[in-house]
Amino acid sequence: MAYKAFSRGIFYEFQAPVWSGLSQIRDLQTYWAGIIQSNKQLFEEGKDLARLNAAYRIFQQRNEALQNEIHRLEKVLKIPPLPQHRIVVARVARRELNAWWQELTIRVGTDKGIIAGSAVIYGDGVVGRIKEVHETSSVVELVSSRSFRMAATFEGDTRPVTYQGQFNYTLGTSFGHVRDVPSDLRASEGVPLRLVSSRLGGVFPEGLLIGLVSGLEPDTNGLFTEGNVRLSERLLDIREVAVLIPIEVTVSTSDQSEEPIYDF
Repeated sequence: MAYKAFSRGIFYEFQAPVWSGLSQIRDLQTYWAGIIQSNKQLFEEGKDLARLNAAYRIFQQRNEALQNEIHRLEKVLKIPPLPQHRIVVARVARRELNAWWQELTIRVGTDKGIIAGSAVIYGDGVVGRIKEVHETSSVVELVSSRSFRMAATFEGDTRPVTYQGQFNYTLGTSFGHVRDVPSDLRASEGVPLRLVSSRLGGVFPEGLLIGLVSGLEPDTNGLFTEGNVRLSERLLDIREVAVLIPIEVTVSTSDQSEEPIYDF
């Protein structure tokens, strides 16, 4: 067993520079594709970016105001602060998507302070969890993988439920499964329920989107209900992720900043 683990580690350390190189070549192709665009296209994209930047500045101000209010209430109510994270933004170097497991290899590892078990997120919510860490690369177990499991809640409801990935194939929308759902909750195609992360899950902040539930059926014991969770279509084509590393477990005190770290 130890020999297999050692061999697997050596394999990843050997292959990681190749995957990283191919990923950087794709980034370079995207860069040159942008260079040869017409001035009109660049002008239109510049206007879109300006609008997005303006919107992000507004969101940042609102976020800072909410954070200040949270800190004030923590002091007044004398409650422990929410967990803080250091953010490492990474590019995806490789995908391994099949019915048995669904994984991503990203271009950061121990060189950026990545630790196993860290939460991985993106714009649409939960991506997965760090499964293995190597010197310059890490393996992410996707939320769609059948071996992925976490505690969750439905938006607007504090009662915990259990989420688990399912068998998923390379093409098409990915699905998971939710169980232990209180029987008074209702979901339909027209009014789906939003399944979000819970702090009971350990490493994930509260309220990150996991997927949508469009139907619930009684489970085998009849006490709870269960149903499929439709995950975001972007999950299969994701190119960038953010790894959330709890600040209290980082080794170096110089890395305690909450400013994001980028691998590109």
